[in-house]
Amino acid sequence: MTQTWSKPVILHGIGEEGEDVVVECSLGASWALIEDWPEEESEVLDKALLVLGAVAQGKAKEEDGRKALISAALAAGVKITA
Repeated sequence: MTQTWSKPVILHGIGEEGEDVVVECSLGASWALIEDWPEEESEVLDKALLVLGAVAQGKAKEEDGRKALISAALAAGVKITA
């Protein structure tokens, strides 16, 4: 079961029409990384997806997923509000 983060992460300008994407949970982070991400492949992207998978399986905390998304965004040069 996905829990909502205490503070969402806003990914600026990565949506389909260049809109901001608001991510409020690890499931949403997974979708953003798979559907909206500006990079197709990177080591940080792969790591973030692995962490988010672990969250989905109950093997990592929601906060770990949030941190993984932020790290991936910083590495990809995506502007964020977190």
